[in-house]
Amino acid sequence: MNQLRPMLVIALFFVAYLLWQAWDQDYAPHPVSAPVAAAVGSDNGNAPGATPSIANTSAEGTATAAQLITVTTDVLRLTIDTRGGSIVRSELLDYPVTPRTKKNPDPAPIRLLDDSASDYFAAQSGLVSADGAAPDHRAVFQVAQTSYTLTDGQDALNVDLTWTDPSGIKVVKRYTLHRGSYVIDLDQQIDNGSGKTWDGNAYRQMQRVDRPVPVYHNFLERISDQSRYGFFGAVWYSPDQKFNKLAYDKFEKEPLNLGTPTAGGWVGMMQQYFLGVWIPPAKEADTFSSAIVNNNGAAPHFVIRTVGPQISVAAGQQATSAAQLYLGPKLPDQLQTIAPGLELTIDYGMLKIFAEPLHWVLAQLDKITHNWGVSIILLVLLINLVTFKFTNAQFESAAKMRKLKPRMDALKERYGDDRQKMQQAMMDLYKKEKVNPAAGCLPLLITIPIFYGLYYVLRDSVELRQAPFFGWIHDLSAADPYFVLPVLYTIVMLAQQWLMPPAAGMDPTQQKMMKFMPLMFAVIFLFFPSGLVLYYVVNGLCRLLQQWWMMRRHDSAPAKAAA
Repeated sequence: MNQLRPMLVIALFFVAYLLWQAWDQDYAPHPVSAPVAAAVGSDNGNAPGATPSIANTSAEGTATAAQLITVTTDVLRLTIDTRGGSIVRSELLDYPVTPRTKKNPDPAPIRLLDDSASDYFAAQSGLVSADGAAPDHRAVFQVAQTSYTLTDGQDALNVDLTWTDPSGIKVVKRYTLHRGSYVIDLDQQIDNGSGKTWDGNAYRQMQRVDRPVPVYHNFLERISDQSRYGFFGAVWYSPDQKFNKLAYDKFEKEPLNLGTPTAGGWVGMMQQYFLGVWIPPAKEADTFSSAIVNNNGAAPHFVIRTVGPQISVAAGQQATSAAQLYLGPKLPDQLQTIAPGLELTIDYGMLKIFAEPLHWVLAQLDKITHNWGVSIILLVLLINLVTFKFTNAQFESAAKMRKLKPRMDALKERYGDDRQKMQQAMMDLYKKEKVNPAAGCLPLLITIPIFYGLYYVLRDSVELRQAPFFGWIHDLSAADPYFVLPVLYTIVMLAQQWLMPPAAGMDPTQQKMMKFMPLMFAVIFLFFPSGLVLYYVVNGLCRLLQQWWMMRRHDSAPAKAAA
């Protein structure tokens, strides 16, 4: 079987997959969540021992004056609003919005948390109490200064925000940032200066709007936007129920409400390459829930939160509630050391069994080459080395089938329209000449998983985001801006067609389709990630050389036998 046939099958499956996803996102009926206000915990929110109700309102738009605090480390720049002590902006300094080029050497960094109305995303925290004063995510804190910077030689940076109440309750909210880390420690220290015991709960939550609808100029631009196919929504993990996702259009019909407190879990929001998650202490049993915030008629805000166990602070005593916040890229080596199951947010879908090994091999090769493009080339060579025997069987089968073509044509003339006798005669011929017509299909079983697995790796691995190769390619996860690689692959396909005549038994319709395949792939690969096209350019060259070598070997065999 000609090597182009498996590629045709792959292309048709993949285009059908992209078309289905584009239709599902644009035209399939997705329910629109109505604004609601769900209480957290027991309906009897003020009963003794019950979790107090947390108001499902946004901190935006309150009349009380507040300040913005800027905190800068070597990898993060945060903006903290003294209203609620919430982090309302987070800029990832090592991840620019656009690739760095000579014309634009210092592009703006990615903003994960954002206080703009269209992209609102905030990390909020607070305390609630059924019968005492407590600062929630709308209370206004005081701060000593409005700018903090991690200086040279400094490994950690503390930012303290203070809230006091006339009753004598004082709360200090402390953020601790570390050099080279996207993990932020949060401590909420409660000093009880009142005359009675203070009882309450600490909570942490992510609040976000759904992503804005992107504007595309044409359909091909739409299907080539890889970000639209990644999951965008809430995520959570518990040791019992493992990793789960909650899309925004399911917040109302399938709300998260783990009534039984769970320890060792986390909650958050994620997008294609980045995520923000709240991580309670591993031994603390928290309650997870979701809600939809009524935003005064504007776009609803979606909330996922974790509420800690009751904290009791006797008069004159103090207690501290701790948690961690991760705001950064989805790097597997780092995520798996921060919290159990956090690496599962790198979502390769159903083909993770193929994508994860491919990513691991690429990561090991990148440690040697320090170039993901070169690593992809080495991956091609490794795969071709492993599959060399199977590919040889494919080309050998094709060569034998080509030599049997005159005899197969004779069978067609003899049996005419009697397809049953024709098929039986062909099977007898294959058996006599020891030809396996299905031998060329085995490489297809290897090629398809690699194709899809590598596609998911290129789409969802942040290491490959804006990874340059050389020259004009500044981002292997994006399409080739000048279409050089798709053209090269088309040339390789034409060379394969020229070198390998149509297989025996191929009808005229199939032959015409094969002739149009290079043009079809030229169009399809225009919008594929350049890293994927690079893989197939190099893979096509390897197969072309192997094909030439096998044909030369088989063509020279009869001459040697005659001599």
